[in-house]
Amino acid sequence: MGKLTTHVLDTSAGKPASGIHVELLKLKGKEKIKVTHIKTNSDGRCDTPLISGDDFLPGEYELVFHVGAFFERTNKSEIAPEFLNFVPVRFNIVDCNENYHVPLLISPFGYTTYRGS
Repeated sequence: MGKLTTHVLDTSAGKPASGIHVELLKLKGKEKIKVTHIKTNSDGRCDTPLISGDDFLPGEYELVFHVGAFFERTNKSEIAPEFLNFVPVRFNIVDCNENYHVPLLISPFGYTTYRGS
């Protein structure tokens, strides 16, 4: 079985983004069901997969990264006050035998993501 993982990098500092609260939601139509939440560690990664094993099911999901609190804590909110607060990333899990890695690269003014492995 596969798993879902993530990590966050602060590209403006060239460092991992630690202490970012991340929520995982499963989408069913217009309904959002909270699956789990976790914080990134000192390496910007999560210590455990967000979902794995029998909980790793096909469907549409959304990761919500609480980046505003990170920027405030690292004094970057002075550069771009309240520009980015929450970053939602929607994606589909199709094959439960594969690993899905959804990294987030952030700066005070923007972000990017992609499917890693």
